[in-house]
Amino acid sequence: MVKFLPPLQLTSAMQLLCLSNGHGEDLIALRILQALQRRSKQLQLAALPIVGQGEFYRAHGIPIVGAVQSMPSGGFIYMDGRQLARDLQGGLIQLTLAQLKTVRQWAQQGGVVLAVGDIVPLLFAWWSGAAYGFVGTAKSEYYLRDEQGWLPRQSWFERLERWSGSVFLPWERWLMAHPRCKAVFPRDRLTRSVLQKWGIPAFDLGNPMMDGLEPTGMKWAMAADGPDDPDGLEQCRLTFVLLPGSRPPEAYENWQILLQAVSALVMAWGNQRPLLFLAAVAPQLDPVPLQRTLEAYGWRLSGSVDNPSDRSGSQLVFSQYRTSLILTSAFNDCLHQADFALAMAGTATEQFVGLGKPAIIFPGKGPQFTPKFAEAQTRLLGPSVTLVEQPSRIVSVVQSLLQDPDRLQLIQANGARRMGVSGAADRIAACLVQQLKMKQG
Repeated sequence: MVKFLPPLQLTSAMQLLCLSNGHGEDLIALRILQALQRRSKQLQLAALPIVGQGEFYRAHGIPIVGAVQSMPSGGFIYMDGRQLARDLQGGLIQLTLAQLKTVRQWAQQGGVVLAVGDIVPLLFAWWSGAAYGFVGTAKSEYYLRDEQGWLPRQSWFERLERWSGSVFLPWERWLMAHPRCKAVFPRDRLTRSVLQKWGIPAFDLGNPMMDGLEPTGMKWAMAADGPDDPDGLEQCRLTFVLLPGSRPPEAYENWQILLQAVSALVMAWGNQRPLLFLAAVAPQLDPVPLQRTLEAYGWRLSGSVDNPSDRSGSQLVFSQYRTSLILTSAFNDCLHQADFALAMAGTATEQFVGLGKPAIIFPGKGPQFTPKFAEAQTRLLGPSVTLVEQPSRIVSVVQSLLQDPDRLQLIQANGARRMGVSGAADRIAACLVQQLKMKQG
């Protein structure tokens, strides 16, 4: 059912409405809105999540205007025509019309708009009739090219993707070059350079995905690591973060694939060197199915670890040979402490790569992490990502990386180049204040 929220009564202060269309986009938008709040108390901020009900906004005191509704597809209608059909049956057309009416009313009352995501919120921003900015999270020129030129593609259909000279299609570029579009914030410097060729007001200020990743200081010790660590196990330990994704039921199927890779590593090295696996579990996932699958793969529950910064409380520790696997929601700490990622996720994989580390990915059944999505992620993230078709082949891939320090150094530099450094949300907020003529203070 479409949920209609009461209209926000606008004041004489500058008003900004943020449009976003997805879980990750909501989080990026929230970071920018919070940075705007820090810059000016006179700004009146509101949000309209085009996909979902905007839980991030609600939790942080950002009012939501207009109609909101969770759709069956979860926002992945572009990946499967059947998902689109389900959304249409669930009231997608009525929801869209109501939301378009809201953005038009916002503009008529003198507000400005910030679109975060892809062409959908960008089109909504243009439709509003207001001045607008755009944070492009979905597309990067790295999908088609790198600094040396076009990427090789196998089929004529794939090569056709570059027909317009950019990953952004002509109608998307028209929306970004429109006189009312005052600022565009692409993901990376390469994309900024290409967009500027069409007179688009593009700025290279970094990627907000890399904001808010500071570790809490959580440390995990393995059962094999004694207090004095007489054998130096801590020094030779390899740590992997497991990223199965955040959306059920897909994440549970991805979890089984990742555990196949884990088993291959344990069988190869479990008696030779200590291995630690940190499973970064999203809050919306039920840990019970994850535990059952672990038990099916021979893992036994051996204890728990208390983390005061983890709202879920105790974290479960599983053991097998000289190996430990910890189920935890301490996401940031997992990313920082891991040497490698075994990943079947979108944003989380990009964030890990942005920290300068190698990710190994496996194709799944979807709806998000399909073989097509995984292949596209290798283009987006370049040498930082290795696509492995069969989880059993993981050992040779990790061994190859460990024996190639030059490649690891290249991966470190590549991550910073493609994902940027932290602080992007604040830089974008400062630019928006200037470009949209918003008052500070």
